[in-house]
Amino acid sequence: MKTLWPTARNLTSILSSAVDEQSGDSPLTGKVPFFGKLAFVDLTRETVVLRDIPADHFRTYLGGPGLVLGELLRLIPAGADPLGPENVLAFSPGLLAGAQVPGFPRFTVLALSPLTGALGKSEAAGYFAPELKKAGIAAILVQGRAESPVYLWVTGQGIEIRPAAHIWGADPKVAQGIIRAEVGEPRARTASIGIGGENLVSFAGIGNDLSHFNGRNGLGAVMGSKNLKAIAARGAGDLDVADADRMRELYRTASDLAKTNPLTRTLHELGTPAGMELSNAAGCLPTNNWQSAVFADVDKIGARRLTDEFLVKPGGCYMCPVRCKRLVKVDDPLFAVDTEFGGPEYETLAALGSNCGVNSLEVIIKANELCNIYTIDTISVGMTISFAMACYEAGLLTAEDTAGLELRFGNNDAILPLIEDIARRRGPLGRLLADGSAVAARRIGNGAEQFLLTVKDQEIPMHDPRVKTGLGLQFALSPMGGDHWFAQHDPFFATETSAGTVAFASIGLDEVVSPLDLGPDKVRMVARSSFLHGLYDDLGVCIFAAVARSMTPLDLIVGMVNAATGWQASLPELLRAGERTNTLYRLFNHRHGVRADRDTLPSRFFKPFADGPLAGKQALDPLEFAQAVRLYYAMAGWDPETGVPTHDTLHSLGLGGFVDLL
Repeated sequence: MKTLWPTARNLTSILSSAVDEQSGDSPLTGKVPFFGKLAFVDLTRETVVLRDIPADHFRTYLGGPGLVLGELLRLIPAGADPLGPENVLAFSPGLLAGAQVPGFPRFTVLALSPLTGALGKSEAAGYFAPELKKAGIAAILVQGRAESPVYLWVTGQGIEIRPAAHIWGADPKVAQGIIRAEVGEPRARTASIGIGGENLVSFAGIGNDLSHFNGRNGLGAVMGSKNLKAIAARGAGDLDVADADRMRELYRTASDLAKTNPLTRTLHELGTPAGMELSNAAGCLPTNNWQSAVFADVDKIGARRLTDEFLVKPGGCYMCPVRCKRLVKVDDPLFAVDTEFGGPEYETLAALGSNCGVNSLEVIIKANELCNIYTIDTISVGMTISFAMACYEAGLLTAEDTAGLELRFGNNDAILPLIEDIARRRGPLGRLLADGSAVAARRIGNGAEQFLLTVKDQEIPMHDPRVKTGLGLQFALSPMGGDHWFAQHDPFFATETSAGTVAFASIGLDEVVSPLDLGPDKVRMVARSSFLHGLYDDLGVCIFAAVARSMTPLDLIVGMVNAATGWQASLPELLRAGERTNTLYRLFNHRHGVRADRDTLPSRFFKPFADGPLAGKQALDPLEFAQAVRLYYAMAGWDPETGVPTHDTLHSLGLGGFVDLL
């Protein structure tokens, strides 16, 4: 395999690291330019090209998805096969990833999704994105398909394509160890796929440092289709920010806020699993494929038991004081797990727990580890299994279809072997479910669609839009299919003192809006905060470190941007960049045939709750919901009927060069 170096060799200020064999550390030296280069890797041609990016381009598009969406629109042809060599896989750190500020460690992976046929987009935190930025890379776009398995080795000196046939089939921990030994860098950070990605499971994800995941939209399958096992990166020095003293001051301010913010403290103490008991008490915990909303055994699989009996310590990400992740162990040898693969989040506990009727926390923790080893999305796999359980109990799947597996809700013994079968595409049931529940429903037929809970063919997250109507709009309008952080959550605006109404007064979201409201005020909240989330993704902001979910207010975020870049950017200017990104999402989907008829919800949510404290209540009205979707289009500057961005909007956002796509 060739060793490939960039054609542009003007990274002379970036110094390579020497390995300190005694300590196992690789000390970074020198300063890396804050604004990195765009890397184009063609695996078919075995070429790497680095391209300089004009400074004003960064100010317009920032980083993350905003920085690369235009390239993806240019490079991926309409009608492309998501698993074909013509698809392009982008790894794009947020603008502030790698800067010494808390809560900005994220990067976005994007491509045409094999699960939805729409925009594939998924964020992850950890330490990988800062390492890419410290190697002088603003984003990597991977094209083509390698003849045999490869991995990329990224340093301040360039990008090397290395053979990976010897680690194809290895779990991410084994592969990471081999890669680190081969490159001579024990601190190299790796983003890789397991056998789920290698076997092109439609909801396979990408894991970095074993416990941080780009979980959704099947981007690990795209990586597998390119014969790309991993990307490993090691930086060459700290980022050369414009005002390091100001950055340190802002870091101290945000860290002090982490000690006093009640939402931040809850995230640190209990992590996202705290949502289990809260949702169950409210009567909206997804249970038995959403056929119920209350799980009698929630205490057995909730945050308190997870913390008291299984937590080793909280885990965290680059420069972040929140440390919200759960690192766990299990004493029972039948369910022993490797702590390095992390522990279950709320979404996992609900998707593989209550939604499948599973009341064994040991089983869920082990299932989470298997999903992380195989790099498959815990939301989609849990929802796909619960869909199959509903079909089995309705007689649409038989014991012959399941090879004798008793696929009933509450069968704790069914989960682990079925995850294995799905990841390996093994057996009739594993092969049926490996392409997701929407494809499985079409193959099963006979009315199986009634048990589907997908948007744009992606399984929805564990939040019920009948109690948070804005979440319903998020599910429907997210360009990636069902997604729960496309905008802010409704309870943040429920009272005058709620976190959102206080934190977002400066962007005009200071009015109280009931979580059950679906009128213009709610639509405006979703629209404005969807632009904000476009900005968050462009900057690499983690929603567990920023308002309204956590500690860092908007004025500090603006200050961090300016201290890092030397700009004098305002909050309205940065929000405009988020709006631009949001519109580029829509343009991408329009190019690939995704139309307004897919901006809807599963029929389940247009019916009242079946049980619990909300029994018989709170069905969404389909006409009112459709009207709210059209109003969002208008507020975003899109055609109110078709949802297509207007020419005026594109020109207003500086996107006139994309008008021909319409």
